[in-house]
Amino acid sequence: MSLERELNKRSGSVCELSGETENLKVYEVPKSPGTGLDSHILISQTCLDQIEDSEKTDPNHWRCLNDSMWSTVPAVQVMAWRMLNRLKSEGWPQDLLDMLYLDEDTIAWANATGEGDDEEDTVKHIDANGVILQAGDSVVLIKDLDVKGANFTAKRGTAVRNISLVHDNPEHIEGRVSGQHIVILTKFVKKT
Repeated sequence: MSLERELNKRSGSVCELSGETENLKVYEVPKSPGTGLDSHILISQTCLDQIEDSEKTDPNHWRCLNDSMWSTVPAVQVMAWRMLNRLKSEGWPQDLLDMLYLDEDTIAWANATGEGDDEEDTVKHIDANGVILQAGDSVVLIKDLDVKGANFTAKRGTAVRNISLVHDNPEHIEGRVSGQHIVILTKFVKKT
């Protein structure tokens, strides 16, 4: 049985977040610890557009979470929690969050994207131009850097792909240059 067919069966052919019946899409919930049916939900195109582009978010559309947050499907619970956190400045989502209970595994999955973190508490890695860096980004060195312990110089203009962030230090990222895994100061890179 196909994944889409299984999701339609589980949801009754309605969006698992909003209850809409038109333009349904299979959506893989990010950072899922599992695979297959457990890591996917069936959602409407309207929900998908607003999840993927926060500029398009209509807070009133998400009042539907008042019902869907009670789903027994962990993937639906995770997306309800993430959207409520994204909207909590509206006031009413905070009331729903206060009522919502998630088990330890589900809350860990929900927190995996950082959606519920307060802006002031998150460590931000910022390049030389003030652009926020994320894990997996590609950057270019803007200065020749002597790499200590490796006896080479990483030249200006060198591309570093698929960087990782040093979570406790906003000034450091890690990446591979000339086959060496090195730590680079964010002030010496720009995002490509």
